[in-house]
Amino acid sequence: MKSPAVNQAMEILREMRQITGGNYPIQEKLEQIVALIARKMSADAANCYVAVDDYTLELFASYGFNAGVSHKVYMRYGEGLVGEVAQNNHSLAVADAWKHSKFSYKPELGEDNLKSFLGVPLIRWNRAVGVLTIQNHKIHNYSAAEIESLETVAMILSELLASDEMTEYKKELSRTRGQADREKVKGVSLSKGYGLGNAVVHRRRQAVTQIFAEDIQKELRRLEIAHQTMNEDLEKKFNSTRLGIGEHVEILDAYRMFAQDKGWYKKIADNVNGGLTAEAAVERAYEDMWKRLSGTTDTYLKERLHDLRDVADRLQSYLRGDYGAIENITSDDIIVVALSMGPADLMDYDYTKIRGLIIEDGTPTMHVAIVAKALGIPVVAKIKGIFSEIKTGELLAIDGNDGYVYQNPSALVQKRFHEKIAEKIRLQAKLEELRDKPSVTKDGKKINLSINVGLAFDLDYIASTNCDGVGLYRTEIPFMASEVMPDVERQQKYYQELMDKAGDKKVIFRSLDVGSDKLLPYWANMGEENPAIGWRSIRITLDRRAILRKQVRAFLRAADGKELNVMFPMISNLSEFEEAKETLLIELEKEKRRGRGVPRKVNVGLMIEVPALLFQLDAILKKADFISIGTNDLAQFIFACDRGNPRLTERYDVLSSPFLTMMGEIIEKADKYGVYCSVCGEMAGNPIEAMALIGLGYRNLSMSGSSFGRIKSMVRSANAEQLKDYIHTLLKSQKKSLRPQLISYACDHGIEIY
Repeated sequence: MKSPAVNQAMEILREMRQITGGNYPIQEKLEQIVALIARKMSADAANCYVAVDDYTLELFASYGFNAGVSHKVYMRYGEGLVGEVAQNNHSLAVADAWKHSKFSYKPELGEDNLKSFLGVPLIRWNRAVGVLTIQNHKIHNYSAAEIESLETVAMILSELLASDEMTEYKKELSRTRGQADREKVKGVSLSKGYGLGNAVVHRRRQAVTQIFAEDIQKELRRLEIAHQTMNEDLEKKFNSTRLGIGEHVEILDAYRMFAQDKGWYKKIADNVNGGLTAEAAVERAYEDMWKRLSGTTDTYLKERLHDLRDVADRLQSYLRGDYGAIENITSDDIIVVALSMGPADLMDYDYTKIRGLIIEDGTPTMHVAIVAKALGIPVVAKIKGIFSEIKTGELLAIDGNDGYVYQNPSALVQKRFHEKIAEKIRLQAKLEELRDKPSVTKDGKKINLSINVGLAFDLDYIASTNCDGVGLYRTEIPFMASEVMPDVERQQKYYQELMDKAGDKKVIFRSLDVGSDKLLPYWANMGEENPAIGWRSIRITLDRRAILRKQVRAFLRAADGKELNVMFPMISNLSEFEEAKETLLIELEKEKRRGRGVPRKVNVGLMIEVPALLFQLDAILKKADFISIGTNDLAQFIFACDRGNPRLTERYDVLSSPFLTMMGEIIEKADKYGVYCSVCGEMAGNPIEAMALIGLGYRNLSMSGSSFGRIKSMVRSANAEQLKDYIHTLLKSQKKSLRPQLISYACDHGIEIY
């Protein structure tokens, strides 16, 4: 028996299909749909806002408000109740909107007599592309059934907003407002390099056209067959593709794990049993996961959500029977253009022919960008509207170094790109020659280069890079990949494998670093408003001491007879570090009493991530055996800047005088106390930033395996003493960023930063 919410949604969707199938302008369709929703949901008014850029929502259609108000009302993301829904990607129900702290009065709307408000996001690729609202004259507490009905309707309406019809309409609106078409456009570089080729527009997602199942058993059979076929095809695809080793292989393996995940599949099957079609069940299962994790600031989890989105879309294509329906490609040089895409999507193409990738909604940490980078494919992202503007077959040139895309480039531009591509090939050959050469600067300073390790595939980098060790082992990754809390024996197995692979090289274990924004699947969500500064990391393991005791016991057993290095993350004061260290030492004594083998030496350190530690640094350095600086969190806390917010990506720079001055003071004090100090954040993996660190006095850097060659090349071409003199002169500058000056210095002195 279907719930009232399902029945109401079904009734609205049936009439929506008649409207969307009509042969009249999309503006009229939207207005009819908004009026329909208001009537069926007993609302006095309704609105449909559409995103017109990364910051602005425009009212496209309304019912119950002043006449002619469409296209005359705008809301910024985060402004008012509508902007709040769009920014947070969550539904918002308010009994009396006028009393809400976020209410923003728009006199042109004519909403003076309206009280209650219900808004739901129109979501496309994890991003709100619009907001659908209903309002009533009386104060009204919207029920869970009403919210569910509007969310179900929104799922279909969001597909209309992403349709070619809407895209063309928005382009026409732009043209009438005086916006000219573009030939050379600027984006954000996600992978360096140059490419020239014919465009292939990647079109994966299609609308879910039928929501409710007519035959549940038939839908379950369709789901089972599609799921099994998809996984069999993925196994063949990944096993037959020679991608070498590295983070990109780990990403593809994690993707395969998602596709095979039994828990995810069970949620879909449960949705089918609840009355949805297989396609709608897949979409609902994804949305449920997205709602739970969308507030995370953790980059790892955000990209896992992208993976899950891609797996869901891939399963949808198998359900539709159109998997592999990629346009016939005749060119040997192609540039793929996508709104967004997952790492396995890249494998659907002959990647040996891909000369570039343009992703409108791309981010630096998205997994398809990392896979493309490993394959040497330049990637440019964040060019608004480019997905709808470019047509398959167009000649494109992509500059992954500066982030430019050229549409139909001139003969002169093509010639320049051919020269740059040839230069890149020569550079790659040079990097491969570096493996067995020491990481020593031109003036003889040894720079220890280590790698950061997550899943098992990263371990192969130890041999392939000939690195100095493992500067950061993220122990939370095995915890997150497991359906239950790993016991001591299982953890010991993970850590033992790493120790065996590393041999005599230095390995630094970071204790469990999870939090309310990346909770383990077997922990309940605490729902914190500010997870980045909430109950996370060492705060959890000190409160739940049994978890920490079991983990350090596994460390001790895995390092039997060897040197053990353990560091604790997110330490905020000396007492926390002493507490954590004492826990480890107590377990060490227990292991000795049990007659077990123990490490020949134990070093205990911590990560410098919380600014408060900078005021206790002298005391910390007297107690710690080593420190490691996590520049990702440290930078976001220093600048009070959410590093996951794309609007702030380029606002603050670690290559600014205040941040570099602080980094210089840390290494100066560490050297004074004779304490080993390394950098394991993103700064260490970027050549120009790593160059600055060397100038400040850092001699221990740890980075992803894929960045290793470029950092080593930079080290061997730099003079540390000259860098030191220049950096300390530069620190007197009050400019927003010192990046341009450092790049110029590198170019003038022949330092390889590519």
